[in-house]
Amino acid sequence: MWERKLNITGLDELTRKLEGAQKALKLLDGELGSVSFDPDDPSSIQAAIKRIETMIDERVGSYADNPIISQLIDGMKEQYKQGILERAAAARLKKDGE
Repeated sequence: MWERKLNITGLDELTRKLEGAQKALKLLDGELGSVSFDPDDPSSIQAAIKRIETMIDERVGSYADNPIISQLIDGMKEQYKQGILERAAAARLKKDGE
């Protein structure tokens, strides 16, 4: 009978990453904040996007070196950016329709 022992390495690092991710996720629980902008002013829209990105970084930026959280941060920033752009476009359309 052939027998071979397998060694698994890297579990300590994975455990640290998962624990860090869990801490970061707890920090994201609840309201992140709010931003306001003028839908007719591109610089106002960009400032709102920058502000929401700053809020995210302030909340969990210290975990940005964690690959799990890094992807989450990038995804959240993109989601909020798209939400702001969509709301601005909807507000302009509504204004034009009046």
